[in-house]
Amino acid sequence: MNIEHLKLFIRIAATQNISAAGNELGLSPAVASAYINKLEKNLGVRLLHRTTRQVSLTEEGKSFLPHAEDVLASVEAARSAVGAGETIPSGTLRIAAPASFARMHLVPALKGFTERYPNLILDLRLSDSIVDMVEGGFDVAIRNAELKDSNLIARKLAPDSRVLCASPDYIAEHGIPSSPEDIKNHHCITLTGLDTWHFQTPTGPISIRPNSQVRVDNGEAARDACALGLGLTINAKWSTYELLAEGKLVTVLDEFPLVSKTAIWAVYPSSRLLAPKVSVFIEYLIQQFGPPPYWDIPKTE
Repeated sequence: MNIEHLKLFIRIAATQNISAAGNELGLSPAVASAYINKLEKNLGVRLLHRTTRQVSLTEEGKSFLPHAEDVLASVEAARSAVGAGETIPSGTLRIAAPASFARMHLVPALKGFTERYPNLILDLRLSDSIVDMVEGGFDVAIRNAELKDSNLIARKLAPDSRVLCASPDYIAEHGIPSSPEDIKNHHCITLTGLDTWHFQTPTGPISIRPNSQVRVDNGEAARDACALGLGLTINAKWSTYELLAEGKLVTVLDEFPLVSKTAIWAVYPSSRLLAPKVSVFIEYLIQQFGPPPYWDIPKTE
């Protein structure tokens, strides 16, 4: 089985365009079509549905895709292990990441990475929804959550500490809650799926269901609504650290820390060998984000 044919097939699965995938690999449309025809003939199945406007994977193509990716990862890892070929990782690195974190921290960190690894092409897909890595053909995903999927291998990039925030204007008008229970007497902004807030107290953990006047499905929106004085909210330090440093937000109830098992993770499917391009990307992010992460370091005048 020809490795170049597999590379092309994987890129077609990502781009849904034979010409575009071929162009990434330096192939003309005619050569790219010929490669796919040879791969299908070799396997004895049709991998792609072709129309005049786009291509999509057949059921056989969907089943074959993760195996093709595993083969390429194995070849790349084997060549790296014996020092064969190029010493600098190359090819396309497909990354899934939460949109807010990526905009604030991942994208700004990429310039140094692309300068260090100029032969790598980065394909980022940003979404706050959890993606299926195998089905989507991603090499690595960044997640800021509590991990529950046992089919993934995870490397911790940084802590994801959460704080309860308010704006100075809100505090001036409504005061500061004196305890977690007192939160029920305040306006609150909640994230969809995070309707219960958990605090550590001297007598043990306590759970509070706030009276949510505003509910949103995006952390940046919750943060900004809080800064505008709409109410209290829980938000990540990586999202609020600049507004906290500027005094546009303040933390409240610091003596009752939030209970959270979240962190910033890099994850990849456990069924695959760790390709060098993934390994160098994870190590680079670990260096960029700490320890400690820069968003947890208090700014001094």
